[in-house]
Amino acid sequence: QMQLDESGGGAVQSGGSLKLSCAPAAAMFTPSDMGWYRQAPGKQRELVATITADDVPNYADSVKGRFTISRVKNMWYLQMNNLKPEDTAVYYCNVNGRLGISQQIRSYWGQGTQVTVSS
Repeated sequence: QMQLDESGGGAVQSGGSLKLSCAPAAAMFTPSDMGWYRQAPGKQRELVATITADDVPNYADSVKGRFTISRVKNMWYLQMNNLKPEDTAVYYCNVNGRLGISQQIRSYWGQGTQVTVSS
């Protein structure tokens, strides 16, 4: 699958902020929906936030009011404010779209970026 390049992870204290970014490696990419996921050690992967092709966002209850998902052309962001220790996880971006001239919508994933929040 096409690579999605992620960045922005790091280690912060409770109440701190981080901004994650995600961008497709391919220039010819037509996106549809996009989502940010996270997976903590020993936990199942969970959906954090989504945004549609029309830029309509949705959030998990655990992050609502603290996280903001956004898109600028073919680049996606997750602004994370007031971080809590329970936000500690590897965060993955996932984008559905068409690559090149393909008419098939496929799902593409980033490599993950570590977010660590200490108390």
